[in-house]
Amino acid sequence: MKKIVMTGGGTAGHVTPNIAMLPRLRELGYEISYIGTYDGIEKKLIEDAGIPYYGISSGKLRRYFSLRNFSDPFRVIKGFRQAKKLMKKLKPDVVFSKGGFVSVPVVMAASKRKIPIVIHESDMTPGLANKLALPKATKICCNFPETAENFEGRATVTGTPIRKELFNGNPDKAMKFCGFTEKRPTILIVGGSTGSAAVNSAIWEALDDLLKEYNVIHICGENKTDASKNGISGYAQFEYVKQELADLFALADLVISRAGANAICELLALRKPNILIPLSRAQSRGDQILNAKSFEKSGYSKVIEEEELTKDVLLSAVHETFGKKDTYIEAMSHTKERDAITIITEMIDSLVK
Repeated sequence: MKKIVMTGGGTAGHVTPNIAMLPRLRELGYEISYIGTYDGIEKKLIEDAGIPYYGISSGKLRRYFSLRNFSDPFRVIKGFRQAKKLMKKLKPDVVFSKGGFVSVPVVMAASKRKIPIVIHESDMTPGLANKLALPKATKICCNFPETAENFEGRATVTGTPIRKELFNGNPDKAMKFCGFTEKRPTILIVGGSTGSAAVNSAIWEALDDLLKEYNVIHICGENKTDASKNGISGYAQFEYVKQELADLFALADLVISRAGANAICELLALRKPNILIPLSRAQSRGDQILNAKSFEKSGYSKVIEEEELTKDVLLSAVHETFGKKDTYIEAMSHTKERDAITIITEMIDSLVK
């Protein structure tokens, strides 16, 4: 039987594309194992998918000063040793990495044992973890042509693997799940897998005005819900949603989201009019800003810079985007469809064969 080790973690965006590929890999006869952090978000997601999971030590590589910068390199070294032992034990024919800091020791260990490596880079510019790992890659998968140009010969524009169940949501189930009794235009707010305090605050400040016209579904992030908002008619808040997400997307007429590459690719595939609020440069390397600007330029999204986010700016963007929703849907409908799952799994299979 062919064997593959998958890796990636830290955020849901480093895990969900891997999950999207699982059914096809099983069809192709792969024995699948996953290497992630001891207790990251990827652990529960992968174990729920029924895949053998192996946790290793991992340290974050920071661009800013932190005392943990002195201890985390030792965690990475420990993770590399653990990953080497796992490569010897699992004997994979190929490794697929979706990025995140835990992937670095896994890729390095695979390279040491001369195992073919496929890396997926979602953003226009690689993050620090993938910058370290990409030189070891046999093949590189990208979302943006601009990224592929930097890795001539090794890179292919594949798009992002998207879970097929997202296309099969039921809006009536979403109405019941949220406890909505009145059918009205619906706004879905997704602040990333860990949530966003800035986005949450803006939504709550504008909530009374939004509820005059819309039902509002708010995915706030772990421990970020506001108990005082429970029971408000037309408003449903959740820390995190898994199986019901497809139903919520099916019900949503407008989505307000961060601008992680996987999230915006899902919105594009689902043809959902959207407002993107990318992470600011103060909190990130600016990758979400580049992603959002690319989508705005293509006519797929309305963008609000986090530094400009206020109640009035948000309300104006909601009314403007909803009023032009057919224009956004039309623009998104002209995109060239890529079956990323098929493209990437064929690439993986060619390396094994």
